[in-house]
Amino acid sequence: MVCSITGARRKQGNKIHHSGLAKKKGGIGLNHVKKVKRTFTPNLRNKRIWVPELGRFVRVKLTARALKTVNKNGAYATLKGAGLI
Repeated sequence: MVCSITGARRKQGNKIHHSGLAKKKGGIGLNHVKKVKRTFTPNLRNKRIWVPELGRFVRVKLTARALKTVNKNGAYATLKGAGLI
């Protein structure tokens, strides 16, 4: 799960549980009581990108943000800068 252009990968973080017992019911209130590990995954897509300079399609796995970069700067320049061509 790595983007070919930006190098974005999974990151670890915490989800905060707000599962305390209410004061009315004898608890300490609905404040955060524990942290649970979770992963943040990049928005990856498998794409076939047409490169006119090469006259062929190139298959890449990239994030939605990287796809916007390809649309803005052009397929050949972006893929060459990433070392995929």
